[in-house]
Amino acid sequence: MSKKKHPEHVNHERWLVSYADFITLLFAFFVVLFASSQSDKKKQVKLSVAMQSAFTPLGTFDAHSKIPPLSDVSGAAVSDAAPAALTPPIPSTHLETPEETQRRLTKFLAQQVAAGNIRPGSITMRITPDGLVISLHEAGFFPSGSAEVRAASIPVLSLLAATLPAGPLRVEGHTDNVPIHTAQFATNWELSTARATAIARLLLEHGPIDPVNLSAAGYAEFHPVASNATEDGRTQNRRVDIILLRHPAASQ
Repeated sequence: MSKKKHPEHVNHERWLVSYADFITLLFAFFVVLFASSQSDKKKQVKLSVAMQSAFTPLGTFDAHSKIPPLSDVSGAAVSDAAPAALTPPIPSTHLETPEETQRRLTKFLAQQVAAGNIRPGSITMRITPDGLVISLHEAGFFPSGSAEVRAASIPVLSLLAATLPAGPLRVEGHTDNVPIHTAQFATNWELSTARATAIARLLLEHGPIDPVNLSAAGYAEFHPVASNATEDGRTQNRRVDIILLRHPAASQ
């Protein structure tokens, strides 16, 4: 005689397994979202800190509220409020020596390089008997064979002009010894003069410069600072020099 089969027991709690899997996946999804938001927040903090450190010492951005703050892992706090409009830095309250101006501009240029606004080495400085020479090298400010200032360089040139002391200036254009002959420039004389004029015009537009104290000239390849026998030397020679003169331009 066969045994009587008992009816199979139905498990009414199997849905808990699917529900647990769903909750686990949902938790993982929110963990990923949270991690992504934290990463973006850190990037935003780093960008804000870089901009503040670059422009605040120059007086470019006005002081503004730091509430609510964004804090990075080091505890630095910056504002998420929109920055104030660009304004010229406060000019020096005393007559600077070339050495003082060089130190001040060196700090300014280091901040601009750190902020990614200019290429390292695109602006160099040296002191000569005439005064402080600020060299704008071609690679950072002009396309090859052109006297049109790169659009990306104009904001930095504007800030640089605003930091210059209100004294006599001479702007000099220089080239290497490679001949040029285009529809616009017959020789390096025309190219160097056009570049000097373009920079002089920007300085007048954005700096505290009296046109009476400003002069511009082109010297082609005849005032090199390095040998034209090498590519590196030719690169150094393709430049526009802004000279902060020790004496009024009329006495030169």
